[in-house]
Amino acid sequence: QVQLVESGGTLVQTGGSLRLSCAASGRTLASYTVGWFRQAPGKEREFVAGDSSSSSSGRTYYADSVKGRITISRDNAKNMVYLQMNSLKPEDTAIYYCAARVGSLVTGIRYDYWGQGTQVTVSS
Repeated sequence: QVQLVESGGTLVQTGGSLRLSCAASGRTLASYTVGWFRQAPGKEREFVAGDSSSSSSGRTYYADSVKGRITISRDNAKNMVYLQMNSLKPEDTAIYYCAARVGSLVTGIRYDYWGQGTQVTVSS
């Protein structure tokens, strides 16, 4: 079992930056593919960014809507995953979730473990 806890969400102005953190416990994250998702009010949960496990293809992938503005990274020694978000827009407002799965990177919600989410609000 993997437990995930997100933090770092807050209110930020348009054009601002924010770094979300995801702390994992129970297992080492190095062997898991990790992803960040978000869900805005009235919308479905959508993929934001993902990072394959070291045993998979070893690549990162981003949704087109965030490419160039958002970077996913991980610190395996600390069992942490991060999401650096720059040039934030009001449409980035959502609850952001960290997720982990065994296997290759997928953009669907077929992840085995999920955190509780952290709220990001971008004011115009």
